[in-house]
Amino acid sequence: MPPRLRLPSVIGRTLRTPRSPPRNFPRLFTHTTSRMHQNEMDPSTLKQYLADDPPTVVPLAVKPHFDALDTKQKKYAHYISRAALAGTRINLRQVSAESESIYDFLIELHQAYNGDWKQVQSKAGISDEDLKHFLNYAAQFLGNTGNFRSFGDSKIIPRIPQESFAKLAKVSPNAEKLYQSFKDELYESSIARMHLGYPEQGHVSTYYPDSPNITTAEITQTADFLKEKGLLPENTRVRKTSSGNFEVLIASAVTDPTIRDIKESEWTLSGPLEGKKLRLVFGDYAIEMAKIARNLTEAKKYAATAEQDGMHAEYIKSFHDGSMEAHKKSQRHWVKDLGPAVESNIGFIETYRDPHGIRGEWEGFAACVNKERTKAFGKLVEAAPAQIPKLPWSKEFEKDTFLSPDFTSLEVITFAGSGIPAGINIPNYDDIRQTFGFKNVSLGNVLSAAAPKEPVPFIKDSDQDVYDRCKDEAFEVQVGLHELLGHGCGKLLQETSPGEYNFDVKNPPISPIDNKPISSWYKPGETWGSVFGALGPTYEECRAESVAMSLCPDFEILKIFGYGDGKEDIHGAAGDILYVCYLQMARAGVASLQFWDPASRRHGQAHMQARFAILQVFLRAGGDFCKLEYTKDDLSDLTISLDRSKIASHGRPAVNKFLQELHVYKATADLKRGKALYEEITNVNDWYATKLRPEVMRQAKPRKVFVQANTVIEGDDVVLKEYEPTPEGMIRSFAERDYI
Repeated sequence: MPPRLRLPSVIGRTLRTPRSPPRNFPRLFTHTTSRMHQNEMDPSTLKQYLADDPPTVVPLAVKPHFDALDTKQKKYAHYISRAALAGTRINLRQVSAESESIYDFLIELHQAYNGDWKQVQSKAGISDEDLKHFLNYAAQFLGNTGNFRSFGDSKIIPRIPQESFAKLAKVSPNAEKLYQSFKDELYESSIARMHLGYPEQGHVSTYYPDSPNITTAEITQTADFLKEKGLLPENTRVRKTSSGNFEVLIASAVTDPTIRDIKESEWTLSGPLEGKKLRLVFGDYAIEMAKIARNLTEAKKYAATAEQDGMHAEYIKSFHDGSMEAHKKSQRHWVKDLGPAVESNIGFIETYRDPHGIRGEWEGFAACVNKERTKAFGKLVEAAPAQIPKLPWSKEFEKDTFLSPDFTSLEVITFAGSGIPAGINIPNYDDIRQTFGFKNVSLGNVLSAAAPKEPVPFIKDSDQDVYDRCKDEAFEVQVGLHELLGHGCGKLLQETSPGEYNFDVKNPPISPIDNKPISSWYKPGETWGSVFGALGPTYEECRAESVAMSLCPDFEILKIFGYGDGKEDIHGAAGDILYVCYLQMARAGVASLQFWDPASRRHGQAHMQARFAILQVFLRAGGDFCKLEYTKDDLSDLTISLDRSKIASHGRPAVNKFLQELHVYKATADLKRGKALYEEITNVNDWYATKLRPEVMRQAKPRKVFVQANTVIEGDDVVLKEYEPTPEGMIRSFAERDYI
């Protein structure tokens, strides 16, 4: 499962709802495409999908750390960065059919006039306001690598009127041609197509390209068939042909690879798909995969260790031939490569955006290690074996030995993908995590990227000072506990092969939930991901977040992070950090409603659904521990009241009870009870949907988008080229790396 915290700006960076409709608003949303939809949204509802005005554009600063590397390390980082960024077009194609054409349109306008946007404006004959809205849209599009938000999976609609967008297209013949290919989708406003999801439900998903008629059942059945054959799905897409057969598209540089994970390539199906054909088709993203493999071949020349050399050798096999088994081998090397000066990872990693929760999104990063902050995380790693027993389950539900990971604080040089996380815990392969271990990374320059300071919605005036003062430190505690102990703890009880178990099946563990012997476990070939499916990502994020909330009230743990002397003092400096840890989580639960879709009545973001669940745990803890207070009917004065003196007596025990259930159901493959628990606590009732959510939308703020540097070889050295943190700088940064 995708065990990671995709929250660069923590709780308070959500999308801003416009204060007033844009110019020509009614005409903009009377549906300007040739298709009319009965389920179109009205203009007031569509406001939430408009591009941020303005977006919060911040620099991903890394120059001092990069300059401190030696020449060999810089070249190693350079070629990994190029490999990661060579997958940009893969990201675009994984978002929507139109995203790559919109991207090419933006690059074409920049190149046609060398980034002189005033000249573009003059040529197009549009107003200053139109140009501003266009550039803001471009920045948000590029910051999310596509026209759907990476955090929430909802569509981004330009504020610039469509007729003005069309005028921009006329400044270049190539731009005009590109515009014709995506204009019908740019302002598409049917409810279902405003979100990523299953095609059968009318949502957008390019993990199932050219297959609007593929059903969720067919996706499930083909996935189950391939699982039985032993083919890992992360680097695949599935296409349903006009004849009703199925093609599994595998990302590779070649169409006839020499390395294959399974020998067969075509089957006739039985069961519900009786008589249908399923065949493997190699060469998906072939041009990009070839560039990636070539750049990693160059990076391999500058590897500092045998593990790095072996890792890149397996990466090259994986991306050239489409072998996920080779990628698994690369991750074994990666886990063993401890304390590198330049850290990296690359591949089809996280499965958030596939509605079925099994196919990965392209991602890659190169980063410098921040040695000072890494020392602090090292202390947490050393202390982990003593902290895990504090969690609310017995040793039978925990790994026999804690596999101490490498936990580093990184300064990101390059992060390719649809969004940049604050922390990562990978690899996601269950067997590697259970046997070889994992790594944790905290991305320091993502956490520290500054945004304009302003009051945080739903925080009481009396709490604003402590919240502002402690939010970054509290978030670092949350990230550390979430990634290392949250995703790092726990044992999956398995029948590892027929008749072989990793627990005493004759005397099975006693469940702490009902004090009865467990009666379910993972069968041979089953994994956490295959059993819990699409529910898995958000369920696991909730479990990890709950671990953080369970352990952060421990003052010995806060001392490890450098806060306090380990003594209980809820009103001291360490107590402030603890209080803000809980307050941030409660605020995140309120803010999560922005990512809940009233049309489909589902949560659109795994982490935010998890935080809504934990808010409910807080509110149900009793003793007036946590309340949502307001006096106005429209909830415009709603604030969170959280009694810090009751964290130990009410908050933590409530979290522990909830966490215990989450954990045991995961450990024992009990999907039925785990699903019932999670669906009940994340249900959004009418009060949240019709009363609180509109206020959340009104007060929402833009998430940060990051302008990243490029690396360029000049002579024998590698130079970091930085860009101004503006929409124009964002566009130039992409245009100048588009040659990769």
